[in-house]
Amino acid sequence: MRKSVVAAILAATATFGSATAQPTGYRLMVGVQAGATTDTTARLLAERMRISLNDSVVVENRPGAGQRVAMAELLKSPADGRTMLLSASALYSIVPHIYGEKTGFDPMKDVIPVSRAVAFQVGVGASMQSGATNIAEFVAWAKANPQKASYGSPGPGTSSHLTGILLSQAIGIAMAHVPYRGGAPMIADLTAGHIPLMFTSISDYPEHAKAGKLRILASAGPKRSPAAPDVPTLREQGIDIAFEAGFDMHVRAGTPAEMVKRLHAAIAAAVRDPEVSKKLETMGVQPRGSTPEELLKWQAAEIKFWEAPVKASGYKGE
Repeated sequence: MRKSVVAAILAATATFGSATAQPTGYRLMVGVQAGATTDTTARLLAERMRISLNDSVVVENRPGAGQRVAMAELLKSPADGRTMLLSASALYSIVPHIYGEKTGFDPMKDVIPVSRAVAFQVGVGASMQSGATNIAEFVAWAKANPQKASYGSPGPGTSSHLTGILLSQAIGIAMAHVPYRGGAPMIADLTAGHIPLMFTSISDYPEHAKAGKLRILASAGPKRSPAAPDVPTLREQGIDIAFEAGFDMHVRAGTPAEMVKRLHAAIAAAVRDPEVSKKLETMGVQPRGSTPEELLKWQAAEIKFWEAPVKASGYKGE
């Protein structure tokens, strides 16, 4: 009798425990392959966030469809804050303009901003064969060689591609766009003289510039990039283009406010950590941090900023 009673109590306790057990650990997803700058940033942040959250933070790579595969995974996960997404800001500011109804999410309704983790700038690089050392000299070269005036980007629909559209409009020269699958093959073509100009994160340039393989003509940021402090901005050279891109963290809409607050505190502590900050700066990105409200405001402004360039590009996603 006693054994049966004890067994019943243990069974009931086990059933109750399994029914009320809380999930443990956090998932931090990125929509790129391992080794990409977004992925490396996520892993640095996750390592420090584990301390604040007192729990595991596992980075998961879900590449594909311009980061939309990772977004789809976020949206089908529980709205408990234990699944996060770190993505380039283009996912919210550019992708919806490109794909329209096929985007698969509403950037202002389906997710909750947590923080902008880091900021980065798009840089303008020129081949040595063009002879250009600044924007004015490149414009002169392009006018003298209109059939050769083209530019590369790490992919269609990226902020780099669209910065090329903005510059083409500003200088009045219809430069042909040459899309690449990532920065490495594009840099190889530029240094070989196959394309005269390219746009990508300015952090990708300094090593090649020091080796004399290319020249950095400008940064597209509102001020000079710490990754290349000697390089003037486009505005300094008379071209009114200035914007900042970033890697932003979001959770699914419906996540409790207290969890959003907790995650924000964890990522804020991460970007303020001296060791993490130093490593991020070495990668060519700037630790930024923001409140959820600031990120929401920036997101709305960036969506508006990129609308016209996307339309001008004529690029439509499939």
